[in-house]
Amino acid sequence: VVFLTAMHVGCLVAPFFFSWSAVGVALFLHWLTCSIGICLAYHRYLSHRAFKLSKPAEFFVLLCGAISGEGTPLTWTATHRLHHQRSDLKGDPHSPNSGTWWSHLLWLFVLRTPEQQEALFRRYVPDLVDRPIMRFYENTYGRLLLAMGLSLLTLGWFVGGTSGAISMLLWAMCVPMTFAYHSTWFVNSATHLWGYRNYETSDRSRNLWWVAVLAYGEGWHNNHHAHPS
Repeated sequence: VVFLTAMHVGCLVAPFFFSWSAVGVALFLHWLTCSIGICLAYHRYLSHRAFKLSKPAEFFVLLCGAISGEGTPLTWTATHRLHHQRSDLKGDPHSPNSGTWWSHLLWLFVLRTPEQQEALFRRYVPDLVDRPIMRFYENTYGRLLLAMGLSLLTLGWFVGGTSGAISMLLWAMCVPMTFAYHSTWFVNSATHLWGYRNYETSDRSRNLWWVAVLAYGEGWHNNHHAHPS
């Protein structure tokens, strides 16, 4: 709650510390973390095993996913696979059947014990849970986000001193991360509520153009539920 609140507050404050260099970095990081990190790495590569990657490429794209702030590779993948198995049924982690705000945001705040988290991994990501690279990201996730923030502060300081450091942190971390959150959450909420259907799937998934624009194509959600990989 504290971290998500800080990112949203930083996003709202960012316009008061505007700089073109920080905006440029923000746009690049939004693409890198959302398109490469979430859509390509976490979603298509890990969750649905749609293709294979060499080890250096795998390490890089998973790093892009980790610095998106959307959780570790194991947690994201296990949650998404659970969603597909129980989509809009009892047990779906973020169905709008449990409420629109639940599907968009509130589902994130369910607390699990370490034992429950490990059980989730063993059940839904048995192919990934014992891989060293996955455990690496599981153990270093918080430190990677801290390192990202410090790196942006340092970059901003070299570009424009103290004001540059603040601008870079707000624009290149808080802004893209907040937009990434909501574009992903809209896939969970809006595309199970509004839009059109090409396929008669067993859930309420729909295609919604504006979510597709915001989320690098992920808003074509009914198409995805019909053909996940």
